[in-house]
Amino acid sequence: MDRRLALKNLTLGIGYAVAAPTVFNLLSSCTEKTASWKPLFFSEEEKFMVTQIVDIILPKSDVVGALEVNVPQFMDLMYFEVEKEPNKKIVQKGASLFQEKFENTFNKSILKGRKEEFEQIFKTFFNLSVEESSRILKEQKQKEKAISQDRKPQYLMYKFLFSIRHYTIFGYCTSEKVGENVLSYDPIPGNYEGCVPLSDVGNAWSL
Repeated sequence: MDRRLALKNLTLGIGYAVAAPTVFNLLSSCTEKTASWKPLFFSEEEKFMVTQIVDIILPKSDVVGALEVNVPQFMDLMYFEVEKEPNKKIVQKGASLFQEKFENTFNKSILKGRKEEFEQIFKTFFNLSVEESSRILKEQKQKEKAISQDRKPQYLMYKFLFSIRHYTIFGYCTSEKVGENVLSYDPIPGNYEGCVPLSDVGNAWSL
């Protein structure tokens, strides 16, 4: 799978202009071991936080997990090299509020947090009524300045969580290992068959 081309096309598709050297840097730099990599965008607290959340969203099972394909490293580079400046600031505000909530809940530094504690906090954000879920999703489509002060902390934390979820799925599905070993993959496609039952399609296709 030509992950470099896939990443370039996908980022352009969501409104980014990515120069070839930037894309090459993103792809070639996402090979470091999870414990040893040094973030360019995230603080050490944010790196730890994001790593825990990514592992909750796509943990290892009978297939590789997001940490095994270096999604946190990919995400850090996407924020550093690609993401727009206003979005970077919103994510950082949300990350700071998430950290504050975690530390107030468990009365300890987030760097000492356990995965079970992150799961507990994470569930509180998504165990919502239909009405509240609808309200949050509607707010997420608005600009920060349109949100009332009493709703702004929640708005920013969801901005952070939704952004992390987006890049987790994006980075995972465009990784070479997942593209070739988890999704359906055929480097030399055969005949086109347009009208076939969905049950015959199998896994989503990476190529």
